[in-house]
Amino acid sequence: MNLTKREFLQVMGAASVAGMGLGRWSEADAAAASLALYELPRFGNVSFLHMTDCHAQLKPIHFREPSVNLGIAGMQGRLPHLVGEHLLKAARVPPGSAQAHALTYLDFDQAARRYGKVGGFAHLSTLVKRMRASRPGALLLDGGDTWQGSATALWTKGQDMVDAAKLLGVDVMTGHWEFTLGMERVKEIIDKDFAGQVDFVAQNVKTTDFGDPVFKPYVIRPINGVPCAIIGQAFPYTPIANPRYLVADWEFGIQDENLQKMVDEARAKGAQVVVVLSHNGMDVDLKMAGRVSGVDAILGGHTHDGMPVASLVENRGGKTIVTNAGSNGKFLGVLDFDVKDGKVADFRYRLLPVFANMLPADPAMDALITKIRAPYEAKLGETLAHTEGLLYRRGNFNGSGDQLLLDALMDVQGAEIAFSPGFRWGTSLLSGQAITREWLMDMTATTYSYATVTAMSGEMLKTVLEDVCDNLFNPDPYYQQGGDMVRVGGLQYSCNPLAAAGRRIEDMRLHGKPIEAGRSYKVAGWAPVAEEAARAGNRPVWEVVEQWLQAQGGKVTPRKVNQPRLTGGLPNPGYAA
Repeated sequence: MNLTKREFLQVMGAASVAGMGLGRWSEADAAAASLALYELPRFGNVSFLHMTDCHAQLKPIHFREPSVNLGIAGMQGRLPHLVGEHLLKAARVPPGSAQAHALTYLDFDQAARRYGKVGGFAHLSTLVKRMRASRPGALLLDGGDTWQGSATALWTKGQDMVDAAKLLGVDVMTGHWEFTLGMERVKEIIDKDFAGQVDFVAQNVKTTDFGDPVFKPYVIRPINGVPCAIIGQAFPYTPIANPRYLVADWEFGIQDENLQKMVDEARAKGAQVVVVLSHNGMDVDLKMAGRVSGVDAILGGHTHDGMPVASLVENRGGKTIVTNAGSNGKFLGVLDFDVKDGKVADFRYRLLPVFANMLPADPAMDALITKIRAPYEAKLGETLAHTEGLLYRRGNFNGSGDQLLLDALMDVQGAEIAFSPGFRWGTSLLSGQAITREWLMDMTATTYSYATVTAMSGEMLKTVLEDVCDNLFNPDPYYQQGGDMVRVGGLQYSCNPLAAAGRRIEDMRLHGKPIEAGRSYKVAGWAPVAEEAARAGNRPVWEVVEQWLQAQGGKVTPRKVNQPRLTGGLPNPGYAA
């Protein structure tokens, strides 16, 4: 049977949806296979390309999606709180497919070896160019967490990512971890590097003295003659989740009322399409979509949820599309609108995984990345040890990568207990791979990553765990102010996410013995938000962990991940132990 090119691509596309393994196709004709995955017919007359939370990963990486992502109250059993086979079923993605690997943790080690690495700006650049070629006028939106998350981003104060984003063709962005570079550096980049090319928007960041806008609240850009407004929503809890002293002159917040004013103002100026480029987190976006009218779509970030389908939220003005485009450069969201008679008549949404072995590297971006990394390549590539098991971070409670950090902090600093922040960024290593300095920095690189040792009472331990737990599991998304649960080493405890605030943490034990409220315990940690810690002469956490790795004799066997005992019934079908 002789097939035309289009017929062949349709067969390959159907095979992909049906879960057919690429097998020899990936070796014999990767280009044809990639065309099948990335051929996305144009729809409508207005298109947005959306990336978010790349966390400064310029090169292709592995990243394991969470096996635990609990939804509380009205979010139980709903997107984005579905993982593994539950997510695949909701999205109608067949297990074992390339898409299934990108979206889930299932058979991660084996699937990662089969399908290869994901992301990388050179490969993302190729995909962006393909989408723009089929969608003239499409705007590329960056949801933030771009200038932080790697050694080179830290060492260059974000300049590596600024240069890469400009070459990638980012049109509009908002922020979160960007602010941890400090106010002066952020303004320097926006006023100098981005001038005339990239708009940085955030309607919810104002000065603490007079309440003046720090950034543009929105921009209106024409796409094929259609005026489109992009309103920025920076992470509203930056001064809580990150050090306040780094943004001392700025106030943040959700600011629904002001957002509504900006929507109405943009509509009054002629905007026929209004999208919010958000770094709220998806639960917050879903609530916001029901409270603010006149928004056609919220393109979200922060919680790293790779959502293969869009959610529709009803409000007094109609319906709002809510999406989230994952993290680490793994995905590119493509949102197409058909705009007729001055309003959105229909839409199409796709979340495209970025497979490095299916998308050739863009030469110009590849050359820039090589130039950026050249001064640091030897230092980044130094092997500190090899892992004999999978190392990963994501999940509500802990991961094997954070467990390694906890073990190192306790062993090197002689602590009984250790805390590691519930950060969602950090790349994954497969069993047998080298633990390089680059991976260690991927897990720890912030501007305030100081290792600490603190004497804490048993009562204070419970208070800390309760506070962080409420940030994660408060039934009102507007009070969810942090990342995942703090990772805990040494200490065992029970957690009931469905309980009331202050009553979620129970049965705390150390070496099998109950924690005593009045006793003092030696607790190691890192990334303190207090400014005093930066002046106390504490070592960077990567120095502590590197010392531990080098003492392991070349190999590290990941220890059992210290997870809390979950109580309360947990009816959420997205939970996987």
